[in-house]
Amino acid sequence: MEIRPFTAAQSYNSARPATQPDPDHAGAGAGLRSTFQDFAATLKHSEQVAESAMVGQADPHALVQALAQTELAVETAVIVRNKVVEAYQEILRMPV
Repeated sequence: MEIRPFTAAQSYNSARPATQPDPDHAGAGAGLRSTFQDFAATLKHSEQVAESAMVGQADPHALVQALAQTELAVETAVIVRNKVVEAYQEILRMPV
């Protein structure tokens, strides 16, 4: 099979736009960004509820609910981190 330079250049030019980021299409990055923002918002909300509970302005049930949400968010983040570390270690074990 013979590959001519002109054909190779045309194929490269047609494939090249697929490798460049598309600013209109957010992809997985937007999903991760929104997940991290939700995580930070959950922590911030729990902190605000805890502060208002310390001065007696918040309902104890709201404090317990906020702490439970925070606990769930942190546990989820730890599980995701562990899975990422496991995947990275598995990649390192692959023969080259």
